[in-house]
Amino acid sequence: MKRLTLVPDNDKGSLEERMMEAWMNTISPFVRVVKIAKSSSLSGEWIDFDHVFTYIEQGEADFILNGIKYLAKEGDLFLMPPMLPHIIRTTSDVPLIQYIVHFDLHYDETRSGWKETGLINEQTREVPLREKALGAIVPISHLRTSDRIDLKRRFLLLQKIFLDEKSNRDLLTKAIGIELLYFFLKGQVGSKEQEGKLTKGWGVLEKSIHFIHERYADAGLDNVTISRHAGVSTNHLSFLFKEQLNITIHKYLTHVRIEQAKVKIIEGQKTVTAIAEEVGFSGIHLFSRTFKATVGITPSQFFAAHTTIRKDG
Repeated sequence: MKRLTLVPDNDKGSLEERMMEAWMNTISPFVRVVKIAKSSSLSGEWIDFDHVFTYIEQGEADFILNGIKYLAKEGDLFLMPPMLPHIIRTTSDVPLIQYIVHFDLHYDETRSGWKETGLINEQTREVPLREKALGAIVPISHLRTSDRIDLKRRFLLLQKIFLDEKSNRDLLTKAIGIELLYFFLKGQVGSKEQEGKLTKGWGVLEKSIHFIHERYADAGLDNVTISRHAGVSTNHLSFLFKEQLNITIHKYLTHVRIEQAKVKIIEGQKTVTAIAEEVGFSGIHLFSRTFKATVGITPSQFFAAHTTIRKDG
């Protein structure tokens, strides 16, 4: 797939008139989630079955996408296609504030019913061909100050419409979704092809991260086992995690386990005790303490909060 590009403003015709990629004429965005996330300390990996549009309102962070590190700062936009693993870690003293939109490029009746974006299974892992149109795009844009103001206005309007849930919501969110894509592509005009750099030791880190995601349910999984699988010493792997991700191996493993537990709790099919065992904790008390220390509330309170959300929806 060729890299998507735009024609600079000084070429014949306006920017709008020169946006002639075939996919732009067919999209009908379905907006799934609109939220503002504020994090004082953030470090972890996420993967979603849909597109993730993120605007950095405040703070700085490292975004590592397929081993390429991008330095995110105020005014930056990120657009991550489906099933793209992305590691984010904050790097500034002020909290990181992100304006986030999850969306599909096209409406699909089955996919429109998928609300939990972090829920990856056999069904959600299969990405339709038409949702892969942005797979080769440079994932970062930087907006001029005037464009930032306009984008924030559109985003806040999108959030209001999304939360109101009126009869014409889908049409309005679709229209603003297209505008947000326009802002992202406009910010890429004249940018260099590569604005990121390959992360040091990424091959080892990627192998370790994949192994953790495969084996997190094993209560006996430890640093020695993970480093042995990665083919390096435990000290070297610990150094790479701390230097590149600013997190210890153990804390990253805990992050994965808690994120998986949150998905299982939201599904509401199993007891907290069963979930604790399934995500690799040796006991319910350790799981409950770790969950509250990480999320800020107990597993039961987390379940109650999401049950209320589902009923209200």
